[in-house]
Amino acid sequence: MPNSSSVSEFLLLPFADTRELQLLHFALFLGIYLAALLGNGLILTAVACDQHLHTPMYFFLLNLALLDLGCISSTLPKAMANLLWDTRAISYQGCAAQVFFFFFLVGAEYSLLTVMSYDRYIAICKPLHYGSLLGSRACGQMAAAAWGSGFLNAVLHTANTFSLPLCHGNAVDHFFCEIPQILKLSCSNAYLREFELLVFSFSLLFGSFVFIVVSYVQIFRAVLRMPSEQGKNKAFSTCLPHLAVVSLFVSTGIFAYLKPPSFSSPYLDLVVSFLYSVVPPAVNPLLYSMRNQELKHAVRKLFQYMLLKHQ
Repeated sequence: MPNSSSVSEFLLLPFADTRELQLLHFALFLGIYLAALLGNGLILTAVACDQHLHTPMYFFLLNLALLDLGCISSTLPKAMANLLWDTRAISYQGCAAQVFFFFFLVGAEYSLLTVMSYDRYIAICKPLHYGSLLGSRACGQMAAAAWGSGFLNAVLHTANTFSLPLCHGNAVDHFFCEIPQILKLSCSNAYLREFELLVFSFSLLFGSFVFIVVSYVQIFRAVLRMPSEQGKNKAFSTCLPHLAVVSLFVSTGIFAYLKPPSFSSPYLDLVVSFLYSVVPPAVNPLLYSMRNQELKHAVRKLFQYMLLKHQ
């Protein structure tokens, strides 16, 4: 039986069998990737350059855009390269790196979304304490904690997963390397330790989810008590994009990991993994800019500056 020392590469699940479909998928993924780069890049540049956006909410949004760029870049470029060169292979080291970075960035993003819900809760429910509770130092510490928790979690899970002996070949039923798919290749009893770690991690994620839900219950109660329609609209314009991002992130992840076995098939898993790993980073900039007039204005100013500079 092969073990981890004899596996030098893994074979990823292909998106298509014919060359024409492979090139069509490549063009589609390239468009999505460029859209994600453009959208998140505009948010990064606008927040960094506009003094009016140097507030806690936009500081966290800048971090979210960075994480989204990293998340989509950890999976999609390799999938596009495989489609372009008509191959399924990824090296053992490349697979381990992909698992680490994806787990790191997704974990950090979920922690950051939890922090962002706290930011909205303080801004709407305790506005008089906003400056003292969310000063620049506190914001930096919370962002660093989100990134650090994702990093430590990724180190723990990646090291543990890739120390397991592999007894079931090297074919991964996914378009990128992910821990549950690697565990399927491990020996029958060896994966139990990593499974326990995953249960622990999901328990922490569930605790964060409860915190987000409770925060938004309090937020909506406070918003509905506001006397002016203008105040309600302004509150909703800052809260609804974050709630939409959280809902997209959580719903796709829950369906991917908790769907019944009867709904499972390699190509359904392929579509679902694409939805939760690629779609949110590409769609998040659109969700945040739809109702946010400050962000729209900053992006518009950025475009005007770029046009004037090239005239």
